[in-house]
Formats: sequence, C-alpha cells, structure tokens
Amino acid sequence: MSTLTAMTKILCVADRQSVIDRVSAALSSPDLEVVFHTDPETAAATAYELEVDRVLVDMSVGSMGAMAVTRAVRAGAVGRPIPVTILLDRDADAFLAKRAGAANWLTRDALGADLRGALTGDEDAA
Repeated sequence: MSTLTAMTKILCVADRQSVIDRVSAALSSPDLEVVFHTDPETAAATAYELEVDRVLVDMSVGSMGAMAVTRAVRAGAVGRPIPVTILLDRDADAFLAKRAGAANWLTRDALGADLRGALTGDEDAA
C-alpha cells in the first residue's frame, strides 16, 4: 500500500537534464507534484517555502552537492523536518548519505519503481 496522497509534493534538486528527464519519467503520476530546482544553495529555503513533503537531490548537483543540501534541509527544519532522498553516483557513497542525515538513498540508475518506493516507503510502488 502506497503512502503517497493526492497532495504529495516533491522538490527535485538536480541540474543535469538527463537526471531531470529520468526523474520526470519515473515520477509522472497524478498523485505527485514534482517541482524541479537547479540551485542547491537555495534548495532548503525553497523546500520550506513551497511546503514540500519530500526532497530528492542528485548527488552531484552544482558546486554544493547532495550532502550539503541534505544538511541544509535538516538545519532549516522548524517543527516539520522534510525527509531527503539522495540519488547516489554509486552504492559506495551510501555512508556519506547516512552521515548527512538523508532519510534514504539509491543509485541514480535505479529509477522507476525503486525511486517511487524510496520516496514512499513502499518497495512495490509502480
């Protein structure tokens, strides 16, 4: 059973068109609103300003990177922390995602149902 609702809003922080295209394809669904954002330095403020439910961030976005974005989102929490999912370059970077405080992570090439599952907690999400 999926935990997504009709109002789920996800901020995707990515600046490479290939990542944006893959996320768009994987999360194209009437129960999701995906807002794309290319500036990692303003991502945390934007996440709270838009009142998103989740943040999805590419490992190598801009000069700041996913770890710094994750820490900024966590630091910006006032009453309601926003879970962050990181798209890793490789599995070996999982320890970095954990140390940054990401709710979960997966490699960039594991999109589709795996991405939906990571964002919803439902491994069988389609």
